Formats: sequence, structure tokens, C-alpha cells
Amino acid sequence: MRPEPAPLRPNGRPLGRYAIMAVVNRTPDSFFDRGATYAFEAALAAVDRAVAEGADIVDIGGVKAGPGEDVDTAEEMRRVVELVAAVRDRHPGVVISVDTWRAEVGEAVAAAGADLLNDTWGGPDPRLAEVAAAHRIGLVCAHAGGVAPRTRPHRIGYDDVVADVVRHVTAEAERAAALGVPRDAILIDPAHDFGKNTRHSLEITRRLGELTATGWPVLVAVSNKDFIGETLGQPVEKRGVGTMAVLGVSAWLGARVFRVHDVAGARRALDAVAALAP
Repeated sequence: MRPEPAPLRPNGRPLGRYAIMAVVNRTPDSFFDRGATYAFEAALAAVDRAVAEGADIVDIGGVKAGPGEDVDTAEEMRRVVELVAAVRDRHPGVVISVDTWRAEVGEAVAAAGADLLNDTWGGPDPRLAEVAAAHRIGLVCAHAGGVAPRTRPHRIGYDDVVADVVRHVTAEAERAAALGVPRDAILIDPAHDFGKNTRHSLEITRRLGELTATGWPVLVAVSNKDFIGETLGQPVEKRGVGTMAVLGVSAWLGARVFRVHDVAGARRALDAVAALAP
């Protein structure tokens, strides 16, 4: 029998063993939806669909992860703050996450009702954890190998990528807790493909148990990513099956939160894993 997972309460309410985080991008140039949810009403409708399909968390982003048009702090806030406030009013029980590395954005969305700050770039602004602590909201501590946000490093290397990930994310998590972020609202994320090549992302997936063994809840954000496409030789629109396979492996190895584009499909896949678990 597997041990019960540690409590995870990013908004004060406990999440189950497998929680789904739905991606909602207010960006005109997202790699996956290519701006389909950039308009305010389209983004709000996407949140409604995700919640109806079983999302526990909605992750709102205002800046494309990869290289592209510059988005300054003011523009990022224009894209996300009003949406956070609207979602908070419309869905009082859902966990609202905001994908940002900027402390100023974190402050604004926390005031608007966000429950979780999702720093996918591994802490380039150490003040973001201070914002989460001041507002007593959650924080995702990720690993990007020290690269600058929105960059794709050439030929990045690690002596042991998993050891590097574990060292960094656990240190960030402990720092956040020491600052006052609630321990049951902190997650760690190996950040597949961020500061990593396909070989690194596959290695992290195979050895994900080393992250779950730290005791911190693990978030995996693998949906339709390049390492899946490169492994299977598939373009972004044909990576769904590969995504579900990686989600299943990650759940079996102990991951707790799954950031996805296909909420309904992910829910079915994770329900199957849950039925198989002893």
C-alpha cells in the first residue's frame, strides 16, 4: 500500500492525490494554441471549460515561455490581473495559479485573488518568494539551470541533471518555507525542457522518483513539449498520446500535480493510474 501523500493546500483546501492544472494562456503567440485564448472572453471561457472538465487548478500566463516579442511588466499585468480577478469571482473554489517570474506581477495577482505563483524559470527574482510569503499563498519552485527567462541555451550540460534539479528545487522550497510560505502550499517542478535538452527531460522522467522522495509535492509540466515531439518525431498537434504516457509514468512515480492542455484526457488517464495503484 502506498503511503498517503503529504497535505497539499495551495488555497487552504486539500487537493487529492492527482491534481490537474489547466493551462490558460493570455498570449498571442503560445506554442500550442497560437493565441486562441488571448482575448479576455476567450480566456475566461477556457477557464470555464477547464473547471467543468475537472481541473483543480487553472494556471494563467501572460508571457510566452520561449523566445518572442518582448513583454514588459506592465503588459504582463494587463494580460493577467483582470483575468485573475474575474476567475476568482466566477470560480471561488478553484485554485488560481499565475505563471510568472516577476515579483511585481506576483504582488498584483496576489492582491487580485491568486492562490499560487508558478515560477517556471527557477527563481531569477528572489523577491517572488517574499511576495508569496507576505500574502501566505503558494509557490512553485522550479529548475531551469540558471538560464535567463525565455531563452534556449545552446548545448547545456550537467554532470547529473537529476541531482542538479533536486539540489536546486529543494533549496528553493526550504528558502520559501523559511520566509513564511506555507509548507503545504509549496511544490517543486523539474521543469522539463527549461534549460534542458530532450535527453535531460527523459532522464528526469525516468528518475522522477528521486524528486518525489524528497517529500515535497512534485508538479510535472510536460504537456505537448518538445522532448515528447522529438522522441516520437511528432509535431506539436500530434503529441497528445505521448503526453498521456508521460503523465501516467509521472503519476506512478509519485507526481501530484499535472499541468496540461487537455484536461478531460488527463483526468481519464490519471483515473486509470489511480485504479491500478495498490
